[in-house]
Amino acid sequence: MTDISAIIISRNEELNIARCIASLDGIADEIIVVDSMSSDSTAQICREMGCKVVCREFTGFGAQRQFATSLASHRYVLSIDADEVLSPALQRSLRQLKSQGLTHRIYQFSRMNFYCGQPVKHCGWYPDLQIRLFDKSYAQWNLGDVFEKVVFPGTLRPEPVDGDILHYRCVTPKEYHDKVIDHARIGAKVLATTRRSVGPAVPVLKGLKSWFECYILRGGIFDGPEGRAISREEYLSTVTAYRLARKLLKDNGKA
Repeated sequence: MTDISAIIISRNEELNIARCIASLDGIADEIIVVDSMSSDSTAQICREMGCKVVCREFTGFGAQRQFATSLASHRYVLSIDADEVLSPALQRSLRQLKSQGLTHRIYQFSRMNFYCGQPVKHCGWYPDLQIRLFDKSYAQWNLGDVFEKVVFPGTLRPEPVDGDILHYRCVTPKEYHDKVIDHARIGAKVLATTRRSVGPAVPVLKGLKSWFECYILRGGIFDGPEGRAISREEYLSTVTAYRLARKLLKDNGKA
């Protein structure tokens, strides 16, 4: 039997958090929630469901997740987002692994992403492999503000686990749009620190490239209206990120 600490980062997730926590039943020996100053009842729901809640200003996705990992009492850490749920198949797999004792350092899950309640099998959204269970003595989150990931020695190989994480990205198109634009704003700051300049045509060209990759290369065309909507948002978020980065560079005296 191996003890597991589950970590969740959250902000204004009162509609999702209870479902997420419930899916950890029989798997997590403790649940730690790092909440980014929610203005709704997220923190209260977590406390009522037995979670340890720590409130902390958001400092970037990677830093927030690593902070949560540092609070874990057990070596093995299971990371899940507030808008995610462990599928029944994944729950069964993890309970079996837990009872047998974890023998690998890194475990990998597939993730099924939902757009407004519909599962999306293309657009690069499935299988969307994720490292979410790991021995914190051998792995940790990088500190990327966006596109954060678990990093570990190259000598280790992730062990696949049967079952999916179910990721309910949004309820409405507007909710999804707002999320991707928020990510674009964070991404713009990263771009402004890694690029010397952003030309006037770059945002649109990069946006078209993102749309083409999502809709054509990753098969969004086969996902019907959901694929069209997601590809459109890929374009808009990329354009937004590069336009904001260009503005930041110009404000700092760069072209």
